[in-house]
Amino acid sequence: MESTFHELTQLLMEKNQKLSYEKARTWIELVWEDFEATYAKAGYDYKGKVVTEKVVRQWVNTYGEQIHEFAAQNPKYKHLIDDKDDNQVH
Repeated sequence: MESTFHELTQLLMEKNQKLSYEKARTWIELVWEDFEATYAKAGYDYKGKVVTEKVVRQWVNTYGEQIHEFAAQNPKYKHLIDDKDDNQVH
């Protein structure tokens, strides 16, 4: 699992160069967990990490550059775009 998260984090950093490794990793973990939780709440059977990885990879490829726009519209993620945070790459 660690290697999957690392690979997806690297992909997100390629798509959005404003993110530090720590921020990108946090995004990957949040998106992963949110997908699995939403999928479960919808009543679907768990399809495993292969399906989750495929979805997260697709989302990173599609939305990685605009992840800050998503955060701006969702207070739950506001701390991830706080400019005062020293972990963000400038």
